[in-house]
Amino acid sequence: MRSWSIRVCAILLIPFLFLTAAPAGASVDLSADLSAPGSYAVGYADVSVSASGRSFGARVYYPATSAGSGTAVASGQFPAVAFGHGFFQSISKYASLGGHWASWGTITIMPTSQGGLSPSHGAFADDLNAALTWIVAQNTTAGSRFNAHVRTNRLGLSGHSMGGGASVLAAARNSSVRTVTNLAAAETNPSAKAAAATTAVPMQLVAGTNDSVAGPSGHQIPIYNAKRAPKQLRTIVGGFHCGFTDSGGIGCDSGSITRAAQQAITRRVTTAWLLYYLHDDTAQNDAVWGASAQTDPAVQFLGVQ
Repeated sequence: MRSWSIRVCAILLIPFLFLTAAPAGASVDLSADLSAPGSYAVGYADVSVSASGRSFGARVYYPATSAGSGTAVASGQFPAVAFGHGFFQSISKYASLGGHWASWGTITIMPTSQGGLSPSHGAFADDLNAALTWIVAQNTTAGSRFNAHVRTNRLGLSGHSMGGGASVLAAARNSSVRTVTNLAAAETNPSAKAAAATTAVPMQLVAGTNDSVAGPSGHQIPIYNAKRAPKQLRTIVGGFHCGFTDSGGIGCDSGSITRAAQQAITRRVTTAWLLYYLHDDTAQNDAVWGASAQTDPAVQFLGVQ
């Protein structure tokens, strides 16, 4: 599979709305627009990860007391998700999503590793798991900004394209992971499809009907079919491969909806999933599994709970 990186959109900070924050495990107001920013300001930090015999750089987006680089983490403990970038993609192309999840109370760590022309999918999966091991260790590391701020038993995996496939590989190797949600997950080497068959945790695959790079028929549907329940495939009508990134590049495809529209849908669908599975917000059941999910005109539904 190919991807692109000619221009990097360095989105380091996103405006965020300040709503009333809900404690961990509390239900979010069902009238809330999950595509809009959540209650937390967003901080970010570039870190050096060293864990499980692996070392690489990463950017972490986290709920903060004020927006910006290196600001203090907000009061409380938060779930954590490791996110894998697409082939030859900069993590800056996923800044809006990482910041969005952080605004809803999820620490999101994005490794910069395996960014060259000959990445190892298996090593990338190990890097995603190492990122989770590292953030868990920060919870008890004196002097770490994340000390006492990580819900160490609420861990997830995600990614786009190659990184989405790697997130499936990583889940099959990590018994500490509680859920996976990924975007246009691509078949990998070793096989994400084969890994899905051995993965028991709830998995959400988000796809686009107009994806001409790693489309549903050749990638997400085989992974979905191999996966045991709970599993879900949410296909955005008119969505395209590059629509999951903050900017395009050489060789990018296009869809029948705009990038902005696709990203809003992606934020809504994935945030509901993370709230349900990592924040214990059972009020999101309708948005994840119920009538609202199954009759959503913007997103095709296929799932077994």
